[in-house]
Amino acid sequence: MSTYNFEEQEKIDRLKAWWAAHGGTVLLVAAVFAASVAGSQLWNHYQKQQRQQAADLYAVLQQQVEKSGDANKIKDAALLLIEGFPASGYAPRAALVAAHASAQAGDRQSAKDMLQWILDHGDEPEIQDLARLRLAGVWLDEQQPEQALALLNVRHGASFTGLYADVRGDALAASGKISEARAAYQQALDHMSGQSAYQNVIQMKMDALRDDQQ
Repeated sequence: MSTYNFEEQEKIDRLKAWWAAHGGTVLLVAAVFAASVAGSQLWNHYQKQQRQQAADLYAVLQQQVEKSGDANKIKDAALLLIEGFPASGYAPRAALVAAHASAQAGDRQSAKDMLQWILDHGDEPEIQDLARLRLAGVWLDEQQPEQALALLNVRHGASFTGLYADVRGDALAASGKISEARAAYQQALDHMSGQSAYQNVIQMKMDALRDDQQ
């Protein structure tokens, strides 16, 4: 029995010695692990709250569009989203909505600012392609075809080829580059299969260019 007690005591002494040497590290690792788990949970909760708040603000923006249609109120709602949640997927979409409302109200500078924000801060290629196309349209409204062409000559997604070619044709025609404009319109027609109404508009613009040359 005494031998058993001696062996048990020896094990206890070895355990005490090991704990004295390594116990602090074990506690630190345990604390870091617990903190990382808690931190991860807190971060996930924070991210979820951010997404929900951004979604709520976007809903407010849509209500302004549907109920008031007031470009200033729409812009203010969009700015809240852009400034408060710039990394959310709702921010560039809010900017698109506000840009359209501002352009419709004749506030081209606000429209340009919103669209430029998307180009500078957005990370979704399709939304950036759409923003670039709309910004080119605003520049054309301001009789600045060269500014529009600079945007339209940027690489874009294949699904936008026809649309970009059409607006490029408008910019080239406004610049007096008739043959290049016709080539751009033809490219647009080649990519507009199944969109007869839009094709008719492009064809009318091509026909008008022919009339101008006669």
